[in-house]
Amino acid sequence: MGPHPAVAAIRLAVRRTLAELAAEAGVVPGGQARPRTPAPVPVLAGTATVPGTLIGNARRHPSGLPRTPAAPGSPLVLVAVSGGADSMALATATAFEAPKLGLRVGAVTVDHGLQAGSAERAEQVAVRLRELGLDPVEAVAVRVGREGGPENAARDARYAALDLAAERHGALAVLLGHTRDDQAETVLLGLARGSGARSLAGMPAQKGRYRRPLLELDRAATRRACAAQSIPVWDDPHNTDPAYTRSRVRHEVLPVLEKHLGGGVVEALARTARLFRDDADALDQWAALAERDLRSPDGALDVGKLAELPPAVRRRVLRRAALRAGCPAGDLFARHLESVDLLVTGWRGQGPLHLPGGVEAVRRCGTLVFRRQGD
Repeated sequence: MGPHPAVAAIRLAVRRTLAELAAEAGVVPGGQARPRTPAPVPVLAGTATVPGTLIGNARRHPSGLPRTPAAPGSPLVLVAVSGGADSMALATATAFEAPKLGLRVGAVTVDHGLQAGSAERAEQVAVRLRELGLDPVEAVAVRVGREGGPENAARDARYAALDLAAERHGALAVLLGHTRDDQAETVLLGLARGSGARSLAGMPAQKGRYRRPLLELDRAATRRACAAQSIPVWDDPHNTDPAYTRSRVRHEVLPVLEKHLGGGVVEALARTARLFRDDADALDQWAALAERDLRSPDGALDVGKLAELPPAVRRRVLRRAALRAGCPAGDLFARHLESVDLLVTGWRGQGPLHLPGGVEAVRRCGTLVFRRQGD
């Protein structure tokens, strides 16, 4: 008898992502990686290790099938694991599939320190991952700031920790457990912010070192997969706390939409994200080429050439220039770019515009300049 359908679907999604990574790493069909010298891995203070832990998978996976670990020195993939159903299903599937492709698999669980007992829970998650045979496994504590609100601050701290872990271990990629439901929530949040097509495009399946294998699967599938394999999961109370915007979207907004618009809203929103992403990618490429042609060596933008561009392309050029000057991407919204756009299309002698991050945009001598205030 084969695996549970949810388990099979998740493994297939993970296998596709890992196959791409294996090809990028030069792993040959036999599962052997090209010889390479692994980077030295420093030992973190307070990081627990388990002597004799197998690299890759444990001898017997929760599927009941014996697995053979990947060879030491094989390319490494890390999984970001919170302990919830999404990330545990992802970690379990990766532990099952990676050795077959000649890849090692490790994990990082981040303790945000926002709840009582969070350090103990993070270590419990790490123990479960080691029992699955993942190695290295780290439970990393981070300090969450306040900039951008609690959700953004926690996300920034988490990604910073994941970036550092990937660099320490020389990982090919970090896998994230976002699902189709997360994508739908992201699209709704982007719509509420009015941030334009790029925001409505949601989360990409691949960005830099990060991969999201489960974006085409729903959250319920990950719960079914964990239940079928008797994998313990932890439900973060923040995910149901109405103080957090994403939680309200998940438990209040989406159910109302499903009730009044009929089923399939989540799938439709995820499909919208894919379509917007294709459009946004094409417009971004156009904007990059246009900016190269109208940007002077000192960074000033030719207003006359800007005015000739279609609005969607022109605003992307303005966004690129603002980000280059130091505007935080998460704080730069469509309303900011619309105001800057008026310096090009509705010039009436306006003074400098103040943008997030201490950046200002000013028109002078037929050019548009983005600079730090006070420069």
